[in-house]
Amino acid sequence: MLELTRITAGYDRRDPVVRDVSLHVAAGEAVGLLGPSGCGKSTLAKVAALLHRPDAGTMTLDGTVIRGWRHRAPREQRTAVGVVFQQPRLSADPRLGLRELIAQPLRSTGRRRDVPGRVAELAALVGLSAELLERRPHAVSDGQLQRACLARALVLEPRLLICDEMTAMLDASTTAALVAVVERYRSESGAALLAVGHDRVLLERWCDRTVRWGERAAGSEPVAAG
Repeated sequence: MLELTRITAGYDRRDPVVRDVSLHVAAGEAVGLLGPSGCGKSTLAKVAALLHRPDAGTMTLDGTVIRGWRHRAPREQRTAVGVVFQQPRLSADPRLGLRELIAQPLRSTGRRRDVPGRVAELAALVGLSAELLERRPHAVSDGQLQRACLARALVLEPRLLICDEMTAMLDASTTAALVAVVERYRSESGAALLAVGHDRVLLERWCDRTVRWGERAAGSEPVAAG
């Protein structure tokens, strides 16, 4: 499903955040990537989500080597991956109501006719009322906004879901609710999961296996920066 091989990435080629990292996620598998803040987990997640081009290494998705990131990646590759970030207020357009926030990927891929039904379906799944859907991000809580961001990540029915510290800013009840949504989606779709975080207990309960930053993944190169 997803194969990252000897990835080096960052924002300054002279001082990369991630060095020589390899990681594998099989189809339908849930893998937790555990590590402390600042070790490069989020940068690796952005590479896996086709949002950040690595400086070195290769990435394979569904058996195809990735050649382009962001808008340069083919649509079928971009839509195969859904991603939820730690801070919903940094990943949500403050000008959009939650309904439009969820609908954005559908509109950008030309599936406008799917918007009403798909948004209603996902709003019910993540626990957002019709009244909340009309609000903008500043008028909802972090937990409500993260529910909308999760719905947005699922709207195109991705085969791989990346949750990058998705629950780090949430209370225990909201965390449990969103993890349950992800697991329901995975059970119905067969999607794979890469859950990135620093909460060992959560990742070990949630995932099929957990890789610690610095250990070897599937007998391959060390998952570590440096």
